[in-house]
Parts: sequence; C-alpha cells; structure tokens
Amino acid sequence: MIDTTEKLGAHEVAAWLRRHPTFLKQFPDLALSLVVPREEGPAASLASYQLEVLRDKNRELARRLQELFANAQENERLAVRTHQLALGLMRQDSAAGTLRAMAAALQEDFQGDLVRVVLFKPVAGLDDADWLQVLPADDVRLAPFRDAISAGEPICGRLHPDKHALLYGMRADDVQSSALLSIDGIGLIAVGSRDANRFFPGMGTLFLRMMGDALAVALQRYPG
Repeated sequence: MIDTTEKLGAHEVAAWLRRHPTFLKQFPDLALSLVVPREEGPAASLASYQLEVLRDKNRELARRLQELFANAQENERLAVRTHQLALGLMRQDSAAGTLRAMAAALQEDFQGDLVRVVLFKPVAGLDDADWLQVLPADDVRLAPFRDAISAGEPICGRLHPDKHALLYGMRADDVQSSALLSIDGIGLIAVGSRDANRFFPGMGTLFLRMMGDALAVALQRYPG
C-alpha cells in the first residue's frame, strides 16, 4: 500500500508558524518543551531563550541610555565653559588681553596640550607670546590653509604635515590630533592634543564655532 500522506519539511513548518504567530498560545506546553540551540552552552527552552533575548535587549538599551546621559553631561559642561569663556573675553580691556584670555582658556579649561594662534595683523602687547605668529593673510606660508580660511569651518583630526609644521614648529611631533579654528579676518587658532583620538573628523564642532564667534565679537571692540 502506498502512503500518500504529505510529509512536511522544516521549511514548511517554519513558514506555517510565521503565518500563525499566535499558535503557541493555544498550545503553551509546546512553548515550554521546545528547545532553542545556543552559540555557547546547552540548549534552552523557548521561554528561557525569549527571556534571555529580552534581557540582552534591556542591557543594550541601558548601555545606550548611559551613553546618551554621559554625552548630555559632557555637552552641559562644554556649554558652561563656553559661556564662561565668552564672559571672560568680554571682561578684557585690550585686544592683547582678549587673545591671552582665549589662549589660556583653551589650554586650562579645555585641556589643550598645545595652543597656537596665527594673526593676520600684529597686536600690541603680545611680543612675548610664544604661542603667537603674525603672518599677513596673503603670506605664501598660509597657502595650505586657504580652504580652511575661506570655508570658515573648524577642522578636527590629524592635520596635513605642512599645516602641522607651520603651527607647531619643533613640537609638531608632540601633537597627534588638532582642532583648527578660522576666525574671519583675524587669523587661525589651533588646539593640539597628544591624544590621537581627542579630535577626529566628523566630531561635533558647534562649541568650537561658538568659541570662535565669541573671540571675533570680543576683538571687534578694538579695531585697527
């Protein structure tokens, strides 16, 4: 006698269960008896497997929430320091004092390992500043910075060697990453770090732009 009963394969069973996701509600004993293979360790019941999956998801959500919370705290600290910087710049009574306050804040409050300022015009009272260079805007040595100057957007990451050499000179090897600010009509500010991951391409530059704007406005009080 020929058996004509249709035999279902694993794929047919899986397809049927996908079309009937509530099937196990009608047969809860099956949910408890089914086993699910694991990458490590023995097989587990479906119920315990689902519970473990939910716990993994909860752990991942908790991790992401902690990251968001940490980022929010860091942004709050940056906002406070940027506000204090702006106030500190406005309290100065000279262009030289303003630039000194900017350089000091970038080094002390924003933990810059090496701060460098390039001005297009000299400023009285800064002859002794070892962090300062004065180069006319059309100086050929500024050619590598033309794009940065024209775009006016901060640049973060490992700078090209020709930029590195001009900004940091003999200490170029100490700097592994930089944040470069272009201040329209005034010059450039570079903050160097020994940490290669401190400044990186794609990082947020909102606070850097705000600091640059604060300096530009503060210096507008001293034309000439």
